[in-house]
Amino acid sequence: MWRSPIKRLDMYVLRNFLGLFVLTLMVCVFILLMQFVWMHVRDLVGKGVEVSVLAEFFIYAVASVVPLALPLAVLLASLIAFGNLGEQVELTAMKAAGISLFRIMRPLVMAVLVICLGAFYFSNHILPVTQVKLWTLIFSLRQKSPELDIPEGEFYDGISGYQIYVRHKNPKRGMLYDMMLYDYTKGFRDMTVMVADSGKIVFSNDNQYLMLHLYSGESFENLNRKQQRATGTTKNIPYRRESFVEKQILIDFNTDLNRMDESVLSDQHVSKNAWQLIHSIDSVHALSVDKGNEQSLQMIDSRFLGRDRHTTAVNEEIAEAHEQRKQAAAQKGEDWIKAYNPDSLFASFTDEQKERVLAIAIERATAQRDQVDYNAIVLDDYQRYIRRHEVELHRKFTLAFACLIFFFIGAPLGAIIRKGGLGTPVIISVVMFIIYYIIDNTGYKMAREALWPCWAGMWLSSFVLLPIGIFLTYKAATDSALFNPEAWAKLFEPVIKKLRMGKSE
Repeated sequence: MWRSPIKRLDMYVLRNFLGLFVLTLMVCVFILLMQFVWMHVRDLVGKGVEVSVLAEFFIYAVASVVPLALPLAVLLASLIAFGNLGEQVELTAMKAAGISLFRIMRPLVMAVLVICLGAFYFSNHILPVTQVKLWTLIFSLRQKSPELDIPEGEFYDGISGYQIYVRHKNPKRGMLYDMMLYDYTKGFRDMTVMVADSGKIVFSNDNQYLMLHLYSGESFENLNRKQQRATGTTKNIPYRRESFVEKQILIDFNTDLNRMDESVLSDQHVSKNAWQLIHSIDSVHALSVDKGNEQSLQMIDSRFLGRDRHTTAVNEEIAEAHEQRKQAAAQKGEDWIKAYNPDSLFASFTDEQKERVLAIAIERATAQRDQVDYNAIVLDDYQRYIRRHEVELHRKFTLAFACLIFFFIGAPLGAIIRKGGLGTPVIISVVMFIIYYIIDNTGYKMAREALWPCWAGMWLSSFVLLPIGIFLTYKAATDSALFNPEAWAKLFEPVIKKLRMGKSE
């Protein structure tokens, strides 16, 4: 059966793009993964972590960097694909056959839309699960005791509460020689110092403890604080000296990986999908409004209407003086409201009453300020919780939409520069992604710190890059020589001629 050449062209363009997309996605994931691992290298090195745990960490880490790698992969793949078509004159042949650039881009637009939907599905359903598992694993690794590897000739502090110095080691026999041990588990002022000719360290069968065997040594224990606690004086023996042939010390040193419960992160923004984020935002917003109204009513009732139990006596005195002035004004036939003057009322008090009134006023003002500060802290916790969830909600959409924007930047750029391979496209892609990352990170921080609304901060990069994509697509569709040096020289040729004529005169 005869097939339309347009469909063959679609398959040809789509096949080239998808092959490059898979390759660039793997490269981008690898680069971002190395950056992520470098940030958490302290949690992995020196912990004696098993290979299975490391593999689990890398799998979750790969899932966490995929949403950020997708836009970069789309940009690089579209730029190389259309650069190859332009460099091999295939793009020119297509246009000469009457096929517009938008028609050539149509199958890729459909493919990128599928990638955008996949990116949103991944961020909304898969990423929350992997994020919970990843961070619980990271927190568990941070709590894990480091692998016991005592160096020669320097102090080792890998055991909590102890400092161990070893001059020589015999790895074959597992012996340590010329040892010095500082035990400050009871505090620095109750430190115990031990020296021994030799020793060895043995782990218990359940890897929960280690047994330290010391041979031919002495220990020195400070008794000052013990004597002080017992007798209230420090005139007794300052320390106790003990010589031993063999001494055993049991130290709590759990070398197993104790995993944290994943439910600890169940209420965090990284563990929720879009619907859960919306539900949490609405629920906490309602709680915030109720709490704000409750605090306002409480302040009005306890502070501004004079019902504070600490100021009842002074309020009664003020009320009594006010009633006396009201009766005096009535006897004189005056309007007591016009005759009322708080300054004259305060002046009518005795010195003792004035001092009491001022002291109560200062106390109430201070208490009111403290109450306002406390209320602000409580409400700020609610707002911070809401902002984190709103940022995460917008991020699920912005990362997917960035794939579409980067396609309309990369494809026109490739058609304009007509350079394939990994040279110019990689440089342009890196520059564009750095610009995107800076803008996106700036908007994220603005939204996180409540300097901008969350939607404005998270969509800032899209607002900036979308016009660039539209402009480049228009220029590529009209065969504009945007990066042609001869075109730019021709554009500025009149200005250069005027400058030369001015110099000749």
